[in-house]
Amino acid sequence: MSAEQAASGAANAARIERFYAAFGERDPVGMLACYHPAVTFSDPVFPALDARGVAAMWTMLCERGKDLEIVASAIAADATAGRAHWVANYTFSATGRKVTNRIDAAFEFREGLIVRHVDSFNLWRWSAMALGAKGVFLGWLPPVQSAIRAQAARALAAYVKSPG
Repeated sequence: MSAEQAASGAANAARIERFYAAFGERDPVGMLACYHPAVTFSDPVFPALDARGVAAMWTMLCERGKDLEIVASAIAADATAGRAHWVANYTFSATGRKVTNRIDAAFEFREGLIVRHVDSFNLWRWSAMALGAKGVFLGWLPPVQSAIRAQAARALAAYVKSPG
């Protein structure tokens, strides 16, 4: 590995650290500053967001996550890609239930910024925490998972349309 590649990897790892530090402070502007203008995002709930969707999602989650706590670890990167493990602790507003979501993130970089962000977590485990018995017994079913995605998409669309 060349010195230039090592420096690029270190800079990319620092970018991931800044992203999670901003998230922990519920600072969507700081988070979005880590992203390339052409960023895409996916996770089990929001499977395909473009840059506008990404900005709206993080802004909505930061505004609504009054008790949100973020802990990132295992951050690593090279010149083109990176990864992290992070844990989100919060109260799911729709049910008032506490959630501890353990997430693995993968990143791709372009021009020193995150251009692709993919979060992976067990949606059934999340639904059990967030929804209680319904999530425990039905959260593994594809129609229930589709309903979770549809509800999240509706919430994001309503947030985007809301004034202010």
